[in-house]
Amino acid sequence: MIQLKAISLYRGDKLLIREGDFTAHPGWHIGVTGRNGCGKSSLFSLLRGELHTDHGQCLVPKDWTIAHMAQEIDALDRAAIEFVIDGDQPLRDWQLALTEAEAAHDDNKIALIHNELDNIDAYTAESKAARLLNGLGFTQEQFTTPVQEFSGGWRMRLNLAKTLMCRSDLLLLDEPTNHLDLDAILWLEDWLKQYPGTLLLISHDREFLDSIVQHILHAENQTLTHYKGNYSSFEVQRAMHLQQQQSAFEKQQREVAHMQKYIDRFRAQATKARQAQSRLKALDRLERIAPAHIDSPFSFHFETPDKMADPLLAMDNASVGYANSEILTKVTLDLGPNSRIGLLGPNGAGKSTLIKTLVGDLEILSGVRKLSENCRIGYFAQHQLDQLDASASPMQQLQRLSPSTSEAILRKYLGSFNFIGDQVYDPIGRFSGGEKARLALALIIWEKPNLLLLDEPTNHLDLEMRHALTMALQSFEGALLIVSHDRHLIRSVTDNLYLVANGKAEEFKGDLEDYAQWLSDFRNQKKQGDQNVENENTSDIRVDKKAGRQRAAELRKLLSPVKKRVDRAEKTMEKRQKDKDLIEDQLSDSTLYDSENKKQLTDLLRQQGEINRQFEELEMEWMEAAEELEELTASINNS
Repeated sequence: MIQLKAISLYRGDKLLIREGDFTAHPGWHIGVTGRNGCGKSSLFSLLRGELHTDHGQCLVPKDWTIAHMAQEIDALDRAAIEFVIDGDQPLRDWQLALTEAEAAHDDNKIALIHNELDNIDAYTAESKAARLLNGLGFTQEQFTTPVQEFSGGWRMRLNLAKTLMCRSDLLLLDEPTNHLDLDAILWLEDWLKQYPGTLLLISHDREFLDSIVQHILHAENQTLTHYKGNYSSFEVQRAMHLQQQQSAFEKQQREVAHMQKYIDRFRAQATKARQAQSRLKALDRLERIAPAHIDSPFSFHFETPDKMADPLLAMDNASVGYANSEILTKVTLDLGPNSRIGLLGPNGAGKSTLIKTLVGDLEILSGVRKLSENCRIGYFAQHQLDQLDASASPMQQLQRLSPSTSEAILRKYLGSFNFIGDQVYDPIGRFSGGEKARLALALIIWEKPNLLLLDEPTNHLDLEMRHALTMALQSFEGALLIVSHDRHLIRSVTDNLYLVANGKAEEFKGDLEDYAQWLSDFRNQKKQGDQNVENENTSDIRVDKKAGRQRAAELRKLLSPVKKRVDRAEKTMEKRQKDKDLIEDQLSDSTLYDSENKKQLTDLLRQQGEINRQFEELEMEWMEAAEELEELTASINNS
């Protein structure tokens, strides 16, 4: 287990943690939360041995292998899949030893090494690496692409795949979703749920945390506090301990009363009924927010737009794309005052291209794009931060938009985005990604838009700022279209979903859970399509058709028992998974670790070890059977 015993930790002269205590038991999945600068990343450095405590003890089992995702990657002339396999250090060590033994013609040593390679299941390493790369969005053609040819974001994905390839006992992940789209996040979420070791996860994505962790370690005011449960449970527990709970309740009730007053006033008026209905939906979303962020440094809202129109922006039968590349066709979309749309779709399907066309950065290829004269667009692009003037200060940027506004008013406004004191005069080039994102949003909101087009606005934002943005968007009295991998934000601020896929942009009738299923089916269809293309490419090879049919018949006889092996292994694994979950629930009870419960703890840990061993054996059996089934099926198809 991991034990932090009365640790104090400094970074320079800054005290991050004072006499912090925490114990993490094997197999725990823990979310590490707290504001930027509170010491989360320093805690990871401490666990890796890169930092040392100034007081107290940090105890990590010496025989544990620790995996941690590097934040940078060299421009290597090495194939992507080989780079990922490098994450399995024992495999690479034995492969090097085998090369040396073969060069020395040492047959005994060669045999010994092959036995060790067999013990560590070395021969499935390439297929495991391929599954990691596929899950994180890489195509099969990219497996052999040199690392140096990928962009920075895709290199970070390679780093993540390499980290997951490691045979680790302790996995430390610091914002692993920063460079991922929603598709890859959903895949990673499923992978981490099954991770058998101890996981410490820093993330600003609350749904990601909710799905994966069963414990929260919260850093605040130089203290560490352990909460049992996921992030949503932590919010509720923390709210109960905050002294300002009553004032937070009153603040929310004022917001509810404001929206209710609007509803009561306009519900009966035909011209305003739809807007009143929109406020009702917003009111429902507002009341779902847990009051755990009442001490947030951020407090801002969107001003009521000066003018409105219906529609503000419309596209009719439009083709969207670039000069020589049509990406979406027959797009029809009306964005009016009540529109609150979330765009879904696989990576590269055309979501950002659609938004750029709506904004006017790209010309439509055909069809109609109609912009109302009263439409005032607030646009946040994926690369919005690059548009900021690095040499200017937040004050200068805001003064350029509103030269006649007093400095006092501008300072107060910037303060609502937590730009305090002399920071309003600091060069933007020195800011972190989160600070730049906050400023970009502040500049957009200052312009009082009535239509918001937001493409991944939460990148670089921490949980507190995401919460503030969610609250502000809920009360926004204009149209909204958003692309985001933050599912909580999409659930909280949108009323309708549109799916961008297969060259179309159409309303999606389901919810985010339905989209996850759609995405799984889409991937399977794509995989099958790739297989069909591969089969077609080999169809010109001349074979004896009669012999091929005979061979296919022989292979089909072998297919049934292999299918039964796969099904049997899957069913048994499901049972063992339930046993694992039950024991882990029991082990999460902190009273179990009291001295009087030592025997019960020992028995549970023994049971856990035995079930984990059985599960690994079953998983190996399933993988072997599944690979055999896949090979037989492919052989039958080729016959």
